[in-house]
Amino acid sequence: MPSNKRSSNTLVVPQASAALEQLKYEVAQELGIQIPQDGYYGYMATRDTGAIGGYITRRLVQIAEEQLAGRFAR
Repeated sequence: MPSNKRSSNTLVVPQASAALEQLKYEVAQELGIQIPQDGYYGYMATRDTGAIGGYITRRLVQIAEEQLAGRFAR
């Protein structure tokens, strides 16, 4: 899974990089969007890359909410 490492964002938990990369591919597959194998997104429509990012954000918020709900349900 090649990835373009030009992002200025730094992960709080560096070990999460592989999980986020996997999540990106899962979301793209669910949306029916093909991610370039070479990792270059320049030929993708902005709408597609935005959709992937938006769904990733929703999924991460959902995961966090579930974890928080589990903590406070005890």
